[in-house]
Amino acid sequence: MNLKGRHLLTLLDFTPEEIQYLIDLAARLKLEKQEGIEHKVLSNKNVVLLFQKDSTRTRCAFEVGAYDLGMNATYIGPTGSQMGKKESVKDTARVLGRMYDGIEFRGYKQSDVELLAEFSGVPVWNGLTDQYHPTQILADFLTIQENFGSLKDIKFTYYGDARNNMGNSLMIGCAKMGMHFTAAAPKALWPREDLIETCQAIAKQTGATLRFTEDAAEGAKDADVLYTDVWVSMGEPKEVWESRIKDLHPYQVNQKLMKLANRNAIFMHCLPAFHGTDTEVGSDIAKEFGKVYEAVKDGELEVTNEVIESKQSLVFDEAENRMHTIKAVMLASLGEEYV
Repeated sequence: MNLKGRHLLTLLDFTPEEIQYLIDLAARLKLEKQEGIEHKVLSNKNVVLLFQKDSTRTRCAFEVGAYDLGMNATYIGPTGSQMGKKESVKDTARVLGRMYDGIEFRGYKQSDVELLAEFSGVPVWNGLTDQYHPTQILADFLTIQENFGSLKDIKFTYYGDARNNMGNSLMIGCAKMGMHFTAAAPKALWPREDLIETCQAIAKQTGATLRFTEDAAEGAKDADVLYTDVWVSMGEPKEVWESRIKDLHPYQVNQKLMKLANRNAIFMHCLPAFHGTDTEVGSDIAKEFGKVYEAVKDGELEVTNEVIESKQSLVFDEAENRMHTIKAVMLASLGEEYV
């Protein structure tokens, strides 16, 4: 499998075999790290992390992954570059491409990461845009594979805003890997129709199925994985909270839903998660909306504290796996085949 020079902008660009290769490479790198085996095979490389949106897991995963591979990493935060302000994305791409061997982008527009890929001349990795979050999906799928042994025929249900980057990317990933994807959400928050049609065509080739329901309980029945995400994405206005809570509080992942899933079902979340009043958002929501919506009175929004702290929750395994899968992506696109 030769992925040298490839961008990772969306999993739509990768075959099931290529996705599986990256997951398996990540599993190997994870085992080597656990056993203390160094793999500094990219010691003459430099990468830049270009962030328009702050992050804990994405930044740390790229920085530690780069270090483990022997690379130098430069972090440029939301106020650290002139891209889009005094310098165009095209010009930024051509400058960074002459200094770095790879570029990670975490920002707002999918069109921006595509421009970086078109004009930089080096591999570009999408660390999150308004449409896709492919590095997260690789970490999610490594976590599922570790737990169930394989991805094929896993019954996967996503709760929440299924139009966002996570809903889009999970649907794509499940279609590619022959999984059974369900989105449980109000119809107005289902993925856009053209993307559903694209994924349906993929599913016909892989044996995957796609299902969409407004019934939260129906989505949980016989599921292997229950997955959710924050109800308001970074960059959306605070005013959106009221409408999202109104629409999505019936889709909160709680113990009642988990009991409807398969006996060995797991809970997953890409984090950060609001499951109490120990965050500013959770505390504010509890005060402002708790008297109106019983589900959020304790600052528990998309998931309850009981679920995220349960033995079924693999969210922190999933978070760690960001590092291993991102490392696999960088190694595959910057190095020769790892043997």
